[in-house]
Amino acid sequence: MSHDAPWIDLRSDTVTQPGDAMRDAMHSAPVGDDVYGDDPTVNRLQDTAAEMFGYEAGLYAPSGTQSNLIALLLHCARGDEYLVGQEAHTYKYEGGGAAVLGSIQPQPIANQPDGSIALADIDAYIKPDDMHFARTRVLALENTIGGRVLGASYMAAATTLAHARGLVTHLDGARICNAAVKQGISLSAACAGFDSVSVCLSKGLGAPVGSVLLGNKAFIEQGKRWRKMLGGGMRQAGMIAAAGLYALEHNVQRLADDHTNAANLSRGLARIAQLKVATPQTNIFYIEVPPAACDALRATLAREHIRATVGQHTRLVTHLNITAADVDKVVAVFTAFFKDWHPAA
Repeated sequence: MSHDAPWIDLRSDTVTQPGDAMRDAMHSAPVGDDVYGDDPTVNRLQDTAAEMFGYEAGLYAPSGTQSNLIALLLHCARGDEYLVGQEAHTYKYEGGGAAVLGSIQPQPIANQPDGSIALADIDAYIKPDDMHFARTRVLALENTIGGRVLGASYMAAATTLAHARGLVTHLDGARICNAAVKQGISLSAACAGFDSVSVCLSKGLGAPVGSVLLGNKAFIEQGKRWRKMLGGGMRQAGMIAAAGLYALEHNVQRLADDHTNAANLSRGLARIAQLKVATPQTNIFYIEVPPAACDALRATLAREHIRATVGQHTRLVTHLNITAADVDKVVAVFTAFFKDWHPAA
């Protein structure tokens, strides 16, 4: 295979490349100093996102890690805690920022097989008003979580319970657009019941960088101070905000194509006897690979210009740079490999 052959990258939907139209939007974007609030493209992105998702205001941040952290720092004081799933990004994959930088205690709770947190567990982990305990302030959920969709009825029940117990609610909506498209509901309906939401632009939506934090106007005004303190105050940020704006305006409904490609990839791999393959709900699914095959499979995929984080529990992710032809090739390479691979005696 030519060294110049394009790679098929299944590691994550964060690896997407901006297309020509998105690059053109970035090139021609009017800009200003966003710390002064003068960047018209950033302002348009924030206003557009707020309208689409049903909030009063938005705040553009460099990453979802930062926008989630800003939300927790606003909702909690030192010594407070937030309830969160064991598998959630804000707990497991964001460096412990809430604890390190905000003195906020996470209270992790086991996720159910469908990705939800049992309502009874949420209720049980809310601490009493007692000096011995951290003050429970926030319920933080994530949708999708590991590619699984938390349905609107569950979200309504969870947020209603949280509010009834005096908590505020935050949604890590890194892939909330996938969840909305899968359910056939509006973006605002997918966020209903949450006091704040972080929407990532650089995953399935295909922008190269950025997330938008959404909430009421007072919340977002306070968030600007935390964003500045955390190093997220950018200057002529319209050049990258334009990509996020293009993504919101053009790349939401096309997420259904990623879901279709994931389903087809899953079905093709499921025909291989040596693999145990999960059925995807959206664009992410997992396969169980025999441990003895991992090294050789990884090398084979690399020779074929296919990137995947191969291990016993392998995650595969489709996105806007994965085509139906790519899916067919990946299935063919996996099939050929396992046709010839046999475990050592």
